[in-house]
Amino acid sequence: MSPDAPIAPSDTTDDDQEHHDEAATTGVPWVMGIVAGLIAALVGLGVAELVAGMSASLQSPVLDVGDRVVDSVPNSIKELAIDWFGTNDKIALLVGIAAILAVYAAVLGVIAQTRRWPFAIVGIALFGVVGAYASQSTRRDVPWYGIVPSIVGAVAAGVVLWMLRVHRHDDEPANDDRSDDRRSFLLAAGGFGLLAVFTGSVGRWLNGRNSVSGQRNELGVPIARDPLPDAPDAVRIGVDGVEPFYTPNSDFYRIDTALTVPQVSVDGWTLRITGMVDEEIELTYDELLEREIVEADITLSCVSNEIGGNLLGNARWTGVRLDDLLAEAGIAADADQIVGRSVDGYTCGFPTAALDGRNALVAVAMNGEPLPLEHGYPARLIVPGLYGYVSATKWLEEIELTRFDAFDQYWVERGWVEDAPIKTQSRIDTPRGLQTVQAGTVPIAGAAWAQTRGIERVEIQIDDGEWVEARLADPLNDVTWRQWSYAWEATPGRHDIRVRATDGTGAIQTDERTEPFPSGATGRHQIVVMVE
Repeated sequence: MSPDAPIAPSDTTDDDQEHHDEAATTGVPWVMGIVAGLIAALVGLGVAELVAGMSASLQSPVLDVGDRVVDSVPNSIKELAIDWFGTNDKIALLVGIAAILAVYAAVLGVIAQTRRWPFAIVGIALFGVVGAYASQSTRRDVPWYGIVPSIVGAVAAGVVLWMLRVHRHDDEPANDDRSDDRRSFLLAAGGFGLLAVFTGSVGRWLNGRNSVSGQRNELGVPIARDPLPDAPDAVRIGVDGVEPFYTPNSDFYRIDTALTVPQVSVDGWTLRITGMVDEEIELTYDELLEREIVEADITLSCVSNEIGGNLLGNARWTGVRLDDLLAEAGIAADADQIVGRSVDGYTCGFPTAALDGRNALVAVAMNGEPLPLEHGYPARLIVPGLYGYVSATKWLEEIELTRFDAFDQYWVERGWVEDAPIKTQSRIDTPRGLQTVQAGTVPIAGAAWAQTRGIERVEIQIDDGEWVEARLADPLNDVTWRQWSYAWEATPGRHDIRVRATDGTGAIQTDERTEPFPSGATGRHQIVVMVE
């Protein structure tokens, strides 16, 4: 070509050349960007866990954000989560948050490997800000420095993401072998991965130091002045497949708003009785146990329990009568609400009218052992006949006397009713729905409950036949469930089985089907059984 020959115009634009140069410079698959983002997020969370483990008042940003989600999501979503996951709803929430965070981190990691990397740093900073805000807007009593784990974790994640980007971008010619770059990147990513494991593990260990499980295991159960005798065998119907009369602590349902179980030591715990009382009282754990200790067999039920559901259980509770404690403080004549406050800021509220002689307790033991940590150790409220969301405050630290027109408890603020007596219900435990059984005599059995009213009768209907009366086990009292059974002469084919209960007032369980929100489900349990 002649030196004077014109130069042909380029077929590429400046933008095309910029993208080409960037691609040539990087030369590493986008999957490495994803790896960089995930590793940076793990380091950030590990460092945040480590910082949080240095103080009992701090916690991981994931838990802070999770607490805000629990408090903010609509009732319909909460009910859906309980329907899908039952008592594993908290695990499902944390898994969901982790999945969203992983996707978010992967996107930031890919962006960080481009010329738009500042946007990735901004994204990490945004996560830090969200975590910091969540820590300060929780219902827990959190000091201002509760923001530190989120901020320090975000800084650590940003540094790691930048360093992995530096490893990705060497000033070598685009056509050179990039194997050394990739090896360097993988070594750095592996090293940061080990750092994430180390910081996270140390953080978990530090948090474990706050556990009171060892203290609980060494704590004895106070002896009641008049211990209850063992429940007689006659309260058990004696049919395989029916839930035990006393629900084992390990199987007892747990529905609450705490993502992590509060660790409350009896050494520093006190119970305060405040509000509209003649004299406010504050009791240490030992002072509480100096009061008269009583035992009571009580069935608890969650308002979220669906028809035929298992969000209820029966236990023998040990503690101090609530009416005795409040009488000592002196209840103001115009106080109509008793509010229980948990150490994590959760509140329940129920009418003072519930102090009508029933065995409402400040409970410290359950089925012959100190309260399990997840069931409210060291003390909780138990009020027979009321759904747990208005009465069963776990990890109790304060009882306040107030008025319904002056204070709305946690769930009332979210649309649930103020007063929530447990409805008359019955359940078929055996056979299970859609189970196949052999023709002949088949036991149908289950439980019925109507706390404070008792169960007078249980009836069964097969297909469209007449209602027939089931055999009842003996009642223990009017605040525990009552087991029942019926000997069914099963014939081959598909059969519908229904159950209904009549409570001690003569009221028959309604067949009107309603959802748990806003005052508890109604309707009759029905199953389909195949007979061969």
